[in-house]
Amino acid sequence: MKLVLKLALLGLPLALVACSTLDGDKVDYKAATKAPSLSIPPDLTQLPRDTRYNTPGSTVSASGYQNATSAAQGVAANAIAVAAYPGMRIDGVGGQRWLVVDQPAEKLWPLVKEFWQETGMTLISEQAQLGIMETDWAENRAKLPQDFMRRTLGKIIGGLFSTNMLDKYRTRLERNAAGGTEIYISQRGLEEVYTDASKEKLVWQPRASDPEMEVEMLRRLMIKLGAPSQQADQQAAVAPRRTSRLDTRDGQPVVFVSEGFDRAWRRVGLTLDRTGFTVEDRDRSQGVYFVRYVEPRKPGEEEPGFFTRMFSGTPKDKTPQKYRITVRGQGDNSTVTVLNAEGAPEVSDNAQRILQVITDDLR
Repeated sequence: MKLVLKLALLGLPLALVACSTLDGDKVDYKAATKAPSLSIPPDLTQLPRDTRYNTPGSTVSASGYQNATSAAQGVAANAIAVAAYPGMRIDGVGGQRWLVVDQPAEKLWPLVKEFWQETGMTLISEQAQLGIMETDWAENRAKLPQDFMRRTLGKIIGGLFSTNMLDKYRTRLERNAAGGTEIYISQRGLEEVYTDASKEKLVWQPRASDPEMEVEMLRRLMIKLGAPSQQADQQAAVAPRRTSRLDTRDGQPVVFVSEGFDRAWRRVGLTLDRTGFTVEDRDRSQGVYFVRYVEPRKPGEEEPGFFTRMFSGTPKDKTPQKYRITVRGQGDNSTVTVLNAEGAPEVSDNAQRILQVITDDLR
């Protein structure tokens, strides 16, 4: 007790100074901690290795990306920081947003990488030839309640308090028809939960993605690339329109999307990123995503996880289930359906559940 009081008294001046900087900040990964070695659902640990994307649009050269990255490493940090790209906007429909930049992807790649490093995140996957980078799991300490004791001791012992939640982000850079780049950021989360009523053992389980954090990161990236704060704030505040609905066709569930194939294809890919499926492969020419789903470990039967509730009909043995998510364009509209691993219409209740998740995310 005496030690705690001494620490509190020593930390009081620092805490008083820090009050104005901590309040109201949405992101603080600079003091982040990585996920401890607890029971992380197996599909989450496999995601960086199994997911593969080919950038649509014009041909993307792997050497072009690598050369641009190498050249950028030789530029002084302050020179990169002052680069400004006025041709930017946050676009979006339904529940999704993305950043449109009137610059080629190979020029933006090193800046986006630098953005995540400045945010305090560690990059664990960089596939420049595919335009994909992914961060490690980290704790957003801005979510800690800022009461007096936490402000006081937290400044002295940074790891004393924890949110019991972890975040990771995947960024995809895709070329558009105008020669610019669309930047998609998807967030995924874990939360620590007790496995029994005695509250002695903790495990990690998935939690729903946070669209607000995705928009916040797009806003911050927009500022990083040179946009004024006011412009970025205004872009992030625009509410997108609803574009999807779940219906049936010939007795099968289907998602109707009021957009052409190109946009629907990209948005469905982002939805799969956000909702926890592992994309093993994709064939854009056929409009097919090859995905698999593994039911996460349950923290307890009385308190099922997010995906357990969503897929309550998943077999008890948790065998990975493979599906094909198809996107078909029909002029200015598209449809999304679910096929089984053999390419036949999925007739189980899982088809309805999967498409409901896609509909809710696309909105």
